[in-house]
Amino acid sequence: MIDKEDIPRLSRLTAILTILQSGKAITAAELAEKFSVSKRTAYRDLKALERAGVPVFSEEGKGFSLVDGFRLPPIMFTEEEANALITAEKLIDSGKDDSLIKNHKEAISKIKAVLRYSSKEKTHLLGERMVVFNNYQKEITSDSLASVQMAITHNQLIKINYHSLGKNEKTCRTIEPYALYNSRENWILIAWCKLRDNYREFRLDRIDTYQIMPDKFKDRDFELMEYFRMIYQYDQNQ
Repeated sequence: MIDKEDIPRLSRLTAILTILQSGKAITAAELAEKFSVSKRTAYRDLKALERAGVPVFSEEGKGFSLVDGFRLPPIMFTEEEANALITAEKLIDSGKDDSLIKNHKEAISKIKAVLRYSSKEKTHLLGERMVVFNNYQKEITSDSLASVQMAITHNQLIKINYHSLGKNEKTCRTIEPYALYNSRENWILIAWCKLRDNYREFRLDRIDTYQIMPDKFKDRDFELMEYFRMIYQYDQNQ
């Protein structure tokens, strides 16, 4: 069984392997800066990859790279599956949350690095032939989606300074995040608001500042579809 504390390192090792497979030599100092670790830790990671059978080659003055000819086995996506990934990439790139765009680009780059060569050519062609006109000006209105997603899955409280659109008021709130949905352009967070003592919805682009708290909250057995049914019935009765 893998210890939870080892997961960040496993993610880092995977990312380092992807960088090495790109063919570009990289120094331990560059790796340390990229992953916010010490040079000593970067060297240890490279040694760990060597012990796992990855042929890491060191060249003085240039850095570390993989021995020529070494490649991970290609990911066997069907052409339709690869096209779906590129389509998702275009849709996400047209969004307004910077954290989602950056994280998805990192994920897609890792996938592309180990695609078969023929698949890479086709996905590149499709990427050049598709455009999404939503948010064509590349307007970025939030950078909190990734952090909010982590808070939802880890039951962590969030402290926010929120600028309400309707009443044009600013309030400081502590909330229990439960779910997210997208209304074409904006991500909406459904959360239990301690200030209002009830569920409330918060547009991520209206959150001025936020802080993920270390404090955990007890799940209220929230059911997303039941919440929507309750809201729909309330609107119908107005």
